[in-house]
Amino acid sequence: MEPSETKHPETDHQENSLRNANHSSGFLESFQVFLRLGLTSFGGPVAHLGYFHKEIVNQRKWLSDKDYADIIALCQFLPGPASSQVGFAIGLTRGGLRGALGAWAGFTLPSALLMLGFASGMAYIDTSQGWIRGLKIAALAVVAHAVWTMGRKLCPRAIHVAGALAAASTVLFMGTAFSQVMVISLAMLLSWGIFQLAPRLPSTDEPTAEAPPSANLTHRASWLWFSLFALGLGVFTLMDAVSPNPWISMGNEFYRTGSLVFGGGHVVLPLLETATVGKGWLDQDTFLAGYGAAQALPGPLFTFAAFLGAMVHPDGPGWLAGLFCLLAILTPSFLLVLAAMPHWQRLRAKPQAQAALKGANVAVVGILLAALIHPVFPSAVTDLTTLAIALAAYALLQFARLPAIVLVASCALIGGFIL
Repeated sequence: MEPSETKHPETDHQENSLRNANHSSGFLESFQVFLRLGLTSFGGPVAHLGYFHKEIVNQRKWLSDKDYADIIALCQFLPGPASSQVGFAIGLTRGGLRGALGAWAGFTLPSALLMLGFASGMAYIDTSQGWIRGLKIAALAVVAHAVWTMGRKLCPRAIHVAGALAAASTVLFMGTAFSQVMVISLAMLLSWGIFQLAPRLPSTDEPTAEAPPSANLTHRASWLWFSLFALGLGVFTLMDAVSPNPWISMGNEFYRTGSLVFGGGHVVLPLLETATVGKGWLDQDTFLAGYGAAQALPGPLFTFAAFLGAMVHPDGPGWLAGLFCLLAILTPSFLLVLAAMPHWQRLRAKPQAQAALKGANVAVVGILLAALIHPVFPSAVTDLTTLAIALAAYALLQFARLPAIVLVASCALIGGFIL
């Protein structure tokens, strides 16, 4: 991160306010820009950030490179889908809360509608068909690739690898949603404790950058947003425990998942698998077929929640259940963005917070590895033929850097002819 120029906080706040007042046009502008991005942003969260940079920083000049980098750093620090949060935060700085909602709607709508359409078609599809099995193989290759790339980045030392393996073993042994929450919490606590006990060394970090533009959010308002986040978590949990209802249970599972997914992207897979397949709401073949299909779509991977909700739909139309689950999984992450932006400069300057986040990152690698071991691998690989296709798919993804959409289409096509 580049060192920032020294500014008086009040002057900086006034400049941000003036910029937002002069250039903000609310919901419609953000919706139009991010709808185009939602239709064309293939390739997953990292690729999404590249598309955002080209459109928002290079072409439209809405943000400077430094402001954009700071927003990315904030969203990486928080649980939730990173690219969706970055889009939400950009809309927030551009057009306030209406701009944020416009950016979210535009970026999410295309893939959400496609996933709802796929869910509608699943009622007429035999999940044992070859092309569905091909989608499961594609999901296996994508998850294996994610485990490898995330592991190399987030587990650079032997102690990190050991921690990830311990997390995977715990989740596989316990096999419950609570085990995933417990593993993340313990990893954060242990990492924080190790940092506290370690001898302090002179800091060589660059000076902390200024906080990103905050769209006139006040510290008082930020606590209100955080209170709403905590209230949602508490109300769903309490209501599900006291008076179980299919809709409340779905809301509870998806809201909790959206509150815990550090790393975003593929890390959502094991939590959602436990929340749906683990509860008997959905069979594993349908779950993995939907996950495989989601890889071929533009926009955020978290719209997979819309597919799951539409497939579960306890009573009422499937599209309504899909929309409900999509809102449930995304709302906590957006509330946290609103809560954190005014505090971001102080928060990211605290080494204790960074240490705890490193522990969470190690844990999510382990959780994703556990999902790869079970259920993804045994569901996709059933004989030597499927193993050979899976190895070839992984090699193309890892070494040939084949785009995910091409990989998914190829696996479905091969599965249709061979399996």
